[in-house]
Amino acid sequence: MADEGDVQNSAKETPVAGKKARIFQRFRPLIPPSGFLGRFLTRGAIVLLSWAVLWSIVGRDVLAGGNIFGIFIVIVLAALGGFLTRRLSKDALPSLLGMLIVGFILRNVPGVDVARYIDKTWSASLRSMALVVILTRSGLELDPGALKRLKFSVIRLAFCPCIGEAIAVAVVGKLLLDMPWLWGFQLGFVLGAVTPAVVVPQLLTLQAKGFGVKQGIPTLVMAASSFDDVIAISLFGVFLGIAFSKGNLVFNIFRGPIELLMGVVFGSLVGLLCWFLPNKMEADRSRNRFVILLGCALLSVFGSNKAQFSGAGALGVLVMATMASYGWGDSEKAPVADAMAIVWEFFQPLLFGLIGAEVSIEYMDSALIGKAFGLLTVAMVIRMIVTFFVVSGNSLSVREKIFVAIAWSPKATVQAAIGSLSLDIARERGFAGMRQEELGIQILTIAVLSILFTAPSGAVAIAVSGPRLLQKVETRQQETGDNVEAEPIFDDHHSEGLEFNAIT
Repeated sequence: MADEGDVQNSAKETPVAGKKARIFQRFRPLIPPSGFLGRFLTRGAIVLLSWAVLWSIVGRDVLAGGNIFGIFIVIVLAALGGFLTRRLSKDALPSLLGMLIVGFILRNVPGVDVARYIDKTWSASLRSMALVVILTRSGLELDPGALKRLKFSVIRLAFCPCIGEAIAVAVVGKLLLDMPWLWGFQLGFVLGAVTPAVVVPQLLTLQAKGFGVKQGIPTLVMAASSFDDVIAISLFGVFLGIAFSKGNLVFNIFRGPIELLMGVVFGSLVGLLCWFLPNKMEADRSRNRFVILLGCALLSVFGSNKAQFSGAGALGVLVMATMASYGWGDSEKAPVADAMAIVWEFFQPLLFGLIGAEVSIEYMDSALIGKAFGLLTVAMVIRMIVTFFVVSGNSLSVREKIFVAIAWSPKATVQAAIGSLSLDIARERGFAGMRQEELGIQILTIAVLSILFTAPSGAVAIAVSGPRLLQKVETRQQETGDNVEAEPIFDDHHSEGLEFNAIT
């Protein structure tokens, strides 16, 4: 009888047990979370933990309306925007496009405009730090052989398109806006600077895939970009000084060559120092090289700003990284380059999110926008034509010359940094409500439009046209003859867990 009862009870419990088993089987893949869900929850937990730690340290500034809160939200949502851009486009579009758009939205859309609370000094300093990282990566990846072969092309590419565009802008500004020549050239050199922050990441991606490596195109463009910025910023300062009679005119004229020399000398000395310190037999030499190189790069940019020779800083970073890389050799520089790439995973959404957040529509005059787009179009056409011809004579094909012209078009960091200076000085000198203030607003408005017009489109154009216009070769590491194996700075250099914005 007992056995029959047990059988009956078992029969009654079987449907319930079966249902529980089916429910368990259905949710079993989610416990513990794995795959996309696991990575998503992990990164979400990291974001919440980071915010909680910041709140416990700084308090109210990390709450809504605070400076730290604005920066934190820009970083997180810019990283998410970059991920969605690449995911939805199936890697056809660069992640920085989504980051720029997110930054712009967080500055200008009512209700979510948390970026307007970000302190301008903080924003400028963080953007400078991010620029240091990408310029250091650029220097480590430059090909010394190609750089030596293309040295005259680098000089031509740095000077001619910038000056040609500035002249075109001054002429068109005079015709369309009745802008005085001194102010027209200020605008011209604001617009004449290419942005390494947009160009370099795209070129590094193409170079890693072997596009344009044989002809040295990534090296040519990356090397010329820093010289181009020095020239544009220096000549802008000359015309700004003349317009406001600020400082010694002779010194302003020679500031450009002085900054070029300072950047090359400081960068060369640091690069040579990195050949000998630390000793190549030290077990932790790669880690020490990383710290020394990054520290000196930060000193170059921030120190030159303190000394009021800001144009020398970026060039110094590029030179020191190139010199150090040449002395170390390919196998020895690899751990440092890998570590810098991991650091860039954090700074990328920071940089492009903050650049997007710098673009404010506050000063946009609807009556000026049409003329501004006309001016920008003419300037861009002139710049691309000049660029096409100045890279001739290097055995580059027509398709490769077209690519260089495309890669030499994006604008962002310099325009965000100096676009408002003419307006700021006009107001400081008591010209509020006068013609000088109006001209300053025009320069700022056109600088903002140039970022919107060229940064996203330029980044997409480089990413899309590179594989179509450049020759591809198989990349490989060269042997250095050094029998001492370089150790990694971080375990599993590009491990998924350290990639800030790689959600999948």
